[in-house]
Amino acid sequence: MSTWPPTLDDLKDDRGIDSTDDRNNDRLQMVLDAAVAFVERVRSGDYRFDLQDATQTFLPTPTADLWLGTLRLAGRWHQRRQSPDALIQMAEMGAGRVPSFDADIDRLLGIGQKVGFRFA
Repeated sequence: MSTWPPTLDDLKDDRGIDSTDDRNNDRLQMVLDAAVAFVERVRSGDYRFDLQDATQTFLPTPTADLWLGTLRLAGRWHQRRQSPDALIQMAEMGAGRVPSFDADIDRLLGIGQKVGFRFA
């Protein structure tokens, strides 16, 4: 795991894309930026995303599962652009539905139905 936030090279490595392949760099960077912003928004107060912020010194730094979950979320959003109607064609098998969430990603990020109890 690298430091927060994950980089474009981290996303390319996770997706199995050669680091010299720059055909989709703009799209990949866009979804990665969106995924980082989303994670920082929904998990703000839980982790110290900005190491320069002295008011957050009591918070832990992002963990390996949060880092990987962010990469996987970005990869999922990048892939979803090919199925805006939530259907994909699978040759002889016909069309298949793409679910709007991924339980593994939710578990890694601690979001969705995988959120533990919180007290205000």
